[in-house]
Amino acid sequence: MAQQASVNVNDPGLITLVNKLQDVFATVGVQNPIDLPQIVVVGSQSSGKSSVLENIVGRDFLPRGTGIVTRRPLVLQLVNRPALAKANGAPKEEAVMKSSDSAANMDEWGEFLHIPGQKFYDFNKIREEIVKETDAKTGRNQGISPLPIGLRIYSPNVLTLTLVDLPGMTRVPVGDQPKDIERQIKDMILKQISKANSIILAVTAANTDLANSDGLKMAREVDPEGQRTIGVLTKIDLMDQGTDVVDILAGRIIPLRLGYVPVVNRGQRDIESKKAISAALEHEKRFFEEHRAYRNKHAYCGTPYLARKLNMILMMHIKQTLPEIKARISSSLQKYSAELSSLGDSLLGNSANIVLNIITEFCNEYRTVLEGNNQELSSVELSGGARISFVFHELYANGVKAVDPFDQVKDIDIRTILYNSSGSSPALFVGTTAFELIVKQQIKRLEDPSLKCVSLVYDELVRILAHLLQKQLFRRYPSLKEKFHQVVIAFFKKAMSPTNKLVTDLVAMEACYINTGHPDFLNGHRAMAIVNDRHNASKPVQVDPKTGKPLPGGRDSPNPQSLDSTPEGFFQSFFASKNKKKMAAMEPPPATLKASGTLSEREGIEVEVIKLLISSYYNIVRRTVIDMVPKAIMLNLVQLTKEEMQRELLENLYKSDELDSLLKESEYTIRRRKECQQMVESLSRASEIVNTVG
Repeated sequence: MAQQASVNVNDPGLITLVNKLQDVFATVGVQNPIDLPQIVVVGSQSSGKSSVLENIVGRDFLPRGTGIVTRRPLVLQLVNRPALAKANGAPKEEAVMKSSDSAANMDEWGEFLHIPGQKFYDFNKIREEIVKETDAKTGRNQGISPLPIGLRIYSPNVLTLTLVDLPGMTRVPVGDQPKDIERQIKDMILKQISKANSIILAVTAANTDLANSDGLKMAREVDPEGQRTIGVLTKIDLMDQGTDVVDILAGRIIPLRLGYVPVVNRGQRDIESKKAISAALEHEKRFFEEHRAYRNKHAYCGTPYLARKLNMILMMHIKQTLPEIKARISSSLQKYSAELSSLGDSLLGNSANIVLNIITEFCNEYRTVLEGNNQELSSVELSGGARISFVFHELYANGVKAVDPFDQVKDIDIRTILYNSSGSSPALFVGTTAFELIVKQQIKRLEDPSLKCVSLVYDELVRILAHLLQKQLFRRYPSLKEKFHQVVIAFFKKAMSPTNKLVTDLVAMEACYINTGHPDFLNGHRAMAIVNDRHNASKPVQVDPKTGKPLPGGRDSPNPQSLDSTPEGFFQSFFASKNKKKMAAMEPPPATLKASGTLSEREGIEVEVIKLLISSYYNIVRRTVIDMVPKAIMLNLVQLTKEEMQRELLENLYKSDELDSLLKESEYTIRRRKECQQMVESLSRASEIVNTVG
């Protein structure tokens, strides 16, 4: 990898900055909330991913073997540093830590984030630590884990670069591997490459069909246009004689905006024979310089060019995304700081004072929600007191108006009641008794919707309670939340009893006394006049066919029945089937005597008068209950709970022997506070880091 040492290394400050940001979140142990620029390496197990990474580093350090070797993401941070001055020798403390391996170089070492401060000069030890740390999280059954391993390598022979190596795609579980290993690996890869700030390094063996490349297939799922994918073609030297990848490099097969880079890695025999990577790089250089298809473009082939290109791509990508990164860090810091503030400090101070303050705050919020004075007014939906108003003026008012007094009482029923109410003497006028009997029955029907209204308002109060108990304060103290819910629900239920009684009494009052002297009531004389006018208007006018003038009597002429004709009206059905002989026998009436289905003219008029009177009075009562029932509910339920809530809570909660148990914090609050503290700490450090860059 000596070729890279002479490369004019671009200013690595931006990549180093991103590395620091990654370290900030990794060392604290929280999930990174910021989508940081990174290069993600994907490909199948046999594509040569590991060899590409080792060639870029110039060292053997990755685990080798059969099956899935990379079973956790490896975040590989390469840091270019000048070589140590030979004259001065190695620092004493570094000499002590130097490996006994003769191949160790004091200019190059690795550090793991999970054991900060320990330097690995022997890259075989780095491989062992990767295996050890992988097994610690995944076990030895070839399972995988999304928890990354952070490794930083310092060397004068690398370009500053950050790569994320992921498990290679596999399709068939081997040994103790989970049956869904393919899905697990695919999910892990997609999670990494779906991030908009990820550059995808898709590794594909050149001696296979490019259309079947696992790496490119995965990349195209999240980057169909190939805007942030760079292809690496391995095993160029193993292609059939006479074939090459010139068409792929020219973008004529599957075009990628960042293009392709062909490389030649060590083969399995080279690895087994311990062939040095420096020798492999020299072989790669000669291969491209001498190959007829690539010699004219050899400067754009091979591992050194790939490293330079990745370095440049990553730096340009970081430059473009840095403003967004700063903004995301700032907004995330505000978000987690606000949540941490809402969680509050661990319980400090007097328990009684804390409970008292919570009760006071709850009662104030309950009142403001009912009154519509809260600061969280929604422009999307009704809430609080507005929903209660909707119950009163829409649901209840329309529910009462929908109760039709004549959907249960038919004309024939009214006629029967009229006859029954007149007793043994036929009534000369429309009976008051029949009117009152029917109208009272219909008024009592208003009790059900009125009690339903009470129930609906109760539900709205419970809804307000549930909303208030969702506040962060109550999530912090689950025992207190449960007690609040218990006490307030019991208070609501206690208020329901007198509310239901008052509403029932209001309806009973209306049914108890029929005030026919009400100024809005249509009296009997007026009702009779209206019905007569309607009746006369519907009669045809009899005219003299010769003169065309109305005959005497006209509309109003009576039509007396013959003395021996069958009487009309109620008893028509009883006598209609009787002949005169049977009529003369005067048989006793049947056990059940029902009215005929046809009303006489007089009966029709009487029924219409009764219906008109019922409608007039029923409408008066309907307007009254629509006005009074909501007032009764407000008085005995809403207003009562609003005014007496604090007293009720104090009586039931402010007890010294229960305060400490009520204020026991939930496991969620303790865990979440710790997470927010860690996140605020990490984001604060991240903010300091990005603010060093103009």
